[in-house]
Amino acid sequence: MIVVVTCSSCGGGSTTTPVAPAPTGTTPASINIMGINGAQSFSPNPAAISQGQTIVWQNKDSANTHRIVADDGSFDAGTTMPGATSAPVLLKTSAVSYHCTTHPTMVGSINMSTPAPGPGY
Repeated sequence: MIVVVTCSSCGGGSTTTPVAPAPTGTTPASINIMGINGAQSFSPNPAAISQGQTIVWQNKDSANTHRIVADDGSFDAGTTMPGATSAPVLLKTSAVSYHCTTHPTMVGSINMSTPAPGPGY
């Protein structure tokens, strides 16, 4: 993907910035944001994903907006409205804890499994 930015105050010139495309070939893992009777949680928790698999959060909470961020700052899935799905996230580490910035008691974790080595290893 290429992003073209035009600056009218700079004489109308444009700059081209390459943006890394989302990984292909794998189905994103899905974590549900639950809001039932005032209690908010993530399901599954902890979540297990495969190496190279992206993660999305589906907001099943019909009343609240949620913003999911990694405790270590490695990702921010952005704000997810009720009924919506977050932007996909690709983990940079094999395990990470995360939380909802709007509801600090909502915490979760993700563990990434690495594929077994092929024959001859």
